[in-house]
Amino acid sequence: MKRLVKNGKIVTPEKTFKGDILIDDGIIKDIAPHIKSDAEVIDASGLFVLHGGVDVHTHLNLKLGDRQVGDGFYEGMRAAAFGGTTTIVDHPEGGPKGCSLHHQPDYYKKLLLSEAVIDYGIHGIFQRADEDILNEIPELISKGVTSMKAYLTYDDMLTNSDIDKILNKMKHSGGITAFHAEDDTTIKYLRDKYGKEGKLAPIYHAKSRPAESEALAIQNILDIAGDAPVYIVHLSTRLGLEVIKKARLDGKTVYAETCPQYLLLDESYYEREDGIKYIMAPPLRTKEDTDALWKAVINGDIDVIATDHCSFSCADKIKFGQGDFRKVPGGAPGVETRLPLIFSEGVINGRISINRFVELVAEKPAQIMGMYPKKGCIKIGADADIVLWDAELTKTISVKELHQKCDYTPYEGMEVTGWPRTVILKGEIIVNKDELLIEKGFGEYINRNRKAIGA
Repeated sequence: MKRLVKNGKIVTPEKTFKGDILIDDGIIKDIAPHIKSDAEVIDASGLFVLHGGVDVHTHLNLKLGDRQVGDGFYEGMRAAAFGGTTTIVDHPEGGPKGCSLHHQPDYYKKLLLSEAVIDYGIHGIFQRADEDILNEIPELISKGVTSMKAYLTYDDMLTNSDIDKILNKMKHSGGITAFHAEDDTTIKYLRDKYGKEGKLAPIYHAKSRPAESEALAIQNILDIAGDAPVYIVHLSTRLGLEVIKKARLDGKTVYAETCPQYLLLDESYYEREDGIKYIMAPPLRTKEDTDALWKAVINGDIDVIATDHCSFSCADKIKFGQGDFRKVPGGAPGVETRLPLIFSEGVINGRISINRFVELVAEKPAQIMGMYPKKGCIKIGADADIVLWDAELTKTISVKELHQKCDYTPYEGMEVTGWPRTVILKGEIIVNKDELLIEKGFGEYINRNRKAIGA
């Protein structure tokens, strides 16, 4: 079906201009100041025309033992769509002990086939680095899983020898390794120390994972990496940022992702009566850290703003961890509020241009994760994933108004200006006037390829 998006202000990282977009068979066929066509017209007068958001760090279906996030794929993707995100790349949990590298991506793809309402990719996950796993890397990349995640803490953490072998194989196979960078030795020592001292309130979650633990882990990764590309997820500290900046000056290829929570919230939230809600890893940081990260967003040292959406409910945080921060399921929801929050705090408040905004939330993540130019850009030949954005619409964020399946939002009561009016995926209107217009299964798997873009 042909559609014509008319009279809007089209936004790319390079420029903003008045124009029309012709869509045919789900693809952008033409972009011009004025297009005449017999296509169905979508009037974007008074609105910005943005590419749909690309969130490359979500945990929509995470299950850790008897603890499971609230959303699941359908509800999580529905929330993403209402927030203007049209593509996600999801991080699975670890699979059964001894499973292959293919196990979790294949399992997630099977589940998503009938659940997805937006398009998606899936990250791989390293649980070990023996010869069998290393040999599976090229095959998994050939199946469109071009990014795989490694942890420097938790049960499936890797040793330096593992990291070295993985980075070398990933580099030669055309993949990119994403790292959860926190120093396990530091964290274990401090968690044990505070436990013995009876210091178990939420604020000690932050104190047990200090900024130095992030910086130390990042430095360790980059010392090993050589010229292999590295992607640091959820960067949260000034110290970690400084390590990355120095490594770039030394010629290393390292990408930095941060999240709205590390830009908009700080560790004072742990002192609140409901501080348990804000337990996540890494934890919320100091005001000095949030200021440093905003500066990095502004000057280009941050590449991507994702969410690390992980919707363990407040009820479960209390059930499992009331009185002991060490037992609280970590994470927070955010996939629906990412674009409005960053637009409001970034663009409306004058920190960044709207052009930088679309680069951070759509184009750059699509490029790094191998979806560009199919995703992430408004260009002829790209998928017609488009958001009609009302830059004047002001809302107060409330869990009662959101579409997530979670009983709280960390941004409750925040007033934001800028919200999606209409969301289009592959030429189909999927959200309009607060209504989801497509069925489960509409979203499709994205076969990613970093080599195709020279990343």
